[in-house]
Amino acid sequence: MQKFINKLESSLKDGSFVKLTLSKYVGMRHVTSVQSQSMADIRNVYVKPIILRNEKMFSFTYRYERRDETKNYDAEQSLEIITQLISEVFLNASLFTLTEDVSLMISKKGKVTVMSKSVKEVREQNTEHDKVKNRLINLENPWWFKLGLTTREGKVTADMQHKYKQICKYVEIVDGVMKNVKFDGKIRIADMGAGKGYLTFALYEYLTQRCHYDIAMEGVEIRPDLVVKINEIIKESNMKDFRFVESSIEAYACQQVTKSPSHQDIRLVSSETRRLGDSETQLGILIALHACNTATDDAIIKGIESGAKLIICAPCCHKQIRREMEKSGVVNPITQHGIFKERQAVMITDTIRALIMEYFGYKTQIMEFIEMEHTPKNILLVGRKSEAPVDRESILKQIENIKSQYGIERHYLERIFN
Repeated sequence: MQKFINKLESSLKDGSFVKLTLSKYVGMRHVTSVQSQSMADIRNVYVKPIILRNEKMFSFTYRYERRDETKNYDAEQSLEIITQLISEVFLNASLFTLTEDVSLMISKKGKVTVMSKSVKEVREQNTEHDKVKNRLINLENPWWFKLGLTTREGKVTADMQHKYKQICKYVEIVDGVMKNVKFDGKIRIADMGAGKGYLTFALYEYLTQRCHYDIAMEGVEIRPDLVVKINEIIKESNMKDFRFVESSIEAYACQQVTKSPSHQDIRLVSSETRRLGDSETQLGILIALHACNTATDDAIIKGIESGAKLIICAPCCHKQIRREMEKSGVVNPITQHGIFKERQAVMITDTIRALIMEYFGYKTQIMEFIEMEHTPKNILLVGRKSEAPVDRESILKQIENIKSQYGIERHYLERIFN
């Protein structure tokens, strides 16, 4: 035991300490003043060096069953706390330094075993306090300030913290989804109803700068003032193969876009020139985030008709099905309550959307987009193009059964069958 403590003390003092993990909780044998908090459900303790207010400190992450707690101590305090945790709370400790790895194991009978091995590779210390290395986007890129997400110093503004969390979650999900899809050559992406462009820019940045995909990104937005503003930011930021076009989702037809040498005059070519499904304009990914009501269905139709390999939607309101349910007069124990009727309309709308996508050969998945505390519009509907055989007759029966049960005459997306 003392051999391990000596190595720990030496690494804390000479700056060679990289990290430490405590595991195999056995319960506190004694009550101590240093560890006064309850540790009844603790699982692990992780220790790493940090620079805090220009001073070397050590960050302790106490991982409990349902929460994490973080506390910072200096070297002397850290040595005392770790020593007490080993002797009173945990049976295993793993110490990592710049030159060696040291493991401590204590049996239930009290036998102590220490093993160490030298480190051959070059090892670095991570003293970042805010986990900058784990960020999926670089907040210092100029477009984030121009879009209003950050200050000039690259810090997320106070009122945009929720949007930043949403952006990171979105990029993480799309990245995971894309890994299961095979793309050939340049990936053409259309973001329908792109709005102010936060998520469009985030995905473009991540795919080009972090993943080094060859992509062509097109944001589709009906408001001309936003299109002009975003294209100015794109031009100023020198972002290649990226543009916003002015169009409604329904009118958008994956047309080729022309641009003047100044990159300011962006216009749609007639849909007679390029139609959906043409090999040169076929979409790889279609995205529609929070497109209102049936605009989500319009986007899904565009994705299916274009043969997109990946369709990603975060549906917004679901008024069309709610109106159908109210018009029919059909009442059951669930939908007789207004709040449940609204939630049921959401589930029915997106379930039928998923079934129709499956009818056209997409393997679908519905997942949480962002936690409920940030927005109630937190469902992400994903469809991956599949070559697997489809039982279309069975799918149609499922759709008809749902409609019959809730008095729905027609789901808006069914117009794709016409």
